[in-house]
Formats: sequence, C-alpha cells, structure tokens
Amino acid sequence: MPSHSLTSLIALTLSLVAVVVPTNVSAQVARAKTINTGGGPIVRTPTAGATAVNAPRANPFTEVRYPWRKHITATVFWIGERPTPKNPTPNHASSWDTQWQLNYGGYDNPDKNARAGYRPAAFVPELNPFYIALPYNDCINHATHRPEASKVIPWWHRRADKRPGKTSCKGRWLQIVYNGKVCYAQWEDCGPFTTDDWEYVFGNKPPKNTKNDGAGIDVSPAVRDFLGMKSHAKVHWRFIDFSRVPRGPWSQYGKNNPFLNPKLDPDLKAKQDYMIYLRTMRDKAYQQKNLPTRR
Repeated sequence: MPSHSLTSLIALTLSLVAVVVPTNVSAQVARAKTINTGGGPIVRTPTAGATAVNAPRANPFTEVRYPWRKHITATVFWIGERPTPKNPTPNHASSWDTQWQLNYGGYDNPDKNARAGYRPAAFVPELNPFYIALPYNDCINHATHRPEASKVIPWWHRRADKRPGKTSCKGRWLQIVYNGKVCYAQWEDCGPFTTDDWEYVFGNKPPKNTKNDGAGIDVSPAVRDFLGMKSHAKVHWRFIDFSRVPRGPWSQYGKNNPFLNPKLDPDLKAKQDYMIYLRTMRDKAYQQKNLPTRR
C-alpha cells in the first residue's frame, strides 16, 4: 500500500482506537500523534520555530515536523562532475554509491541547453534528478555507524535497515525554499567539503565549512532550474517525511524514487508496524469490553 494511503489509514485507525481503548492504552496511542517542532515557510520565508531537531524518539511511529535551516549558501553540483581547484572531489561516485554515475544512466549535464525540462536531454535518468548533498555521513565504513548517529538522527528508530554500517540518511527528503518557490529533493550524497557536521545538519549550528561562502548544501541542476537559482544563492531547507511530499517533477523519475516504488518509502516499515500495533491495541480494548474482535 502506498505510504500516503497508509498515513490516512493510520489516522482513521487511531480515531477508532481512541473510541474504545481504556485510559492507559489511550496514553500510549497519544504518543504517536504528530509533533510539530518548528514552523516554516509556506510561500516565502521561514517563520519562527525550533532551531534543533529533538533527539530520536523511542516511539518509531512519531511523525516529526523538522525545523528550518535558514539562509544557507547552496552550491550546484551534478553527477559526473569532474574535480576542479574549488571542488577537488569528483562526482562519478557518491558517499553511498560507488557507481553513482553508472546507476544514474550517464552524465547529468548542467548546461541548460543540454537539458529537457528537469532532466538531461541525452537520456532518461534511472535515478531521481532532484538530489542534494549535506555535509554528514552516518556511516564510518560499511560495518560501522558514527558514534553520535543514534543520538542525533531524528528518524533513527524508524530506519528499516538496522544493520551496522547501513545508512539511514540516503534517500531522505528535503523541502527547499528559494525566493518564494518550494522544491523537494532526495539526500543522495555527502558534502560540501565535509561529512561529519552533525551539529549543523541535525543541530542548531551554522555549517562549519568556510569554503564557497560557507556552503551548507549542494543541489542538483534539476533543483537549480526548478527554483530558478544560481550557485551560491541563499536558501532555506528542512527535512520532510515522504508522506508530506506533494507530487511534482521530483516524482517522475528514478528507481530510487518512492513515488514510483512505494516500497522505498524510508518510513514504510514503521507505518506498517504501527498498523499492527494499533490493531493489537484495538483488539485488546474490544476484549476488555467483552466485544467481538473486528477484522
């Protein structure tokens, strides 16, 4: 079942459970309601709100509205980008995909004359052309997470793959605002320039990188073109759960895109587990009231 449908079903089931469950069960279920940790832009600029994401919650079913990172310098990067004096890291591979350019289907040419809409004109990309990089990698290597990862990543307890060294960051969605336009993209690489800046990515500190005007986010040509921005522009961004991402050009391409492959929704397993939990609580409530169990 698509995650957007699951979200609606969860809300419906939650309302049904609230009618029949005893007080102690209602308290447990109440913890699963949406938590708003900060406001943000609807059209132009972020409103006041929380400045840091709370620590991971033991309840994996909690939905979080994440705080904004405001006025962050954004630089443009692209799959297949060759190293330059200002950017010595080639982008044929990402921090999480050694065959990034190959898996994408080719060179994501940033030349506006070589693009068809929001994708390269030379081929149909195999991955979502709306991608970004942030300066944090939750993995030290393929067998180990960074020691702070479990303490600072807000969706840590919701991750589907709990094996050591398996990233929980790749594929997460961001909402990006520039000059009144709102875009959505997936986190697919780490940078610019550093991969351990959790205080900025998940905390309330500015980026510790000082190069390229203190850039704190890299955006793909598709994001650049949709927002109508240039490299080094100031943007606002925040994380957003996939269930809150509307359809748009970011939903059209890519085998890594949960719009096309709902099983890739990073929170899908948590939502499915939540449904099992709610049904169990509902059935217990019916049994305590000597009512027949409903299926």
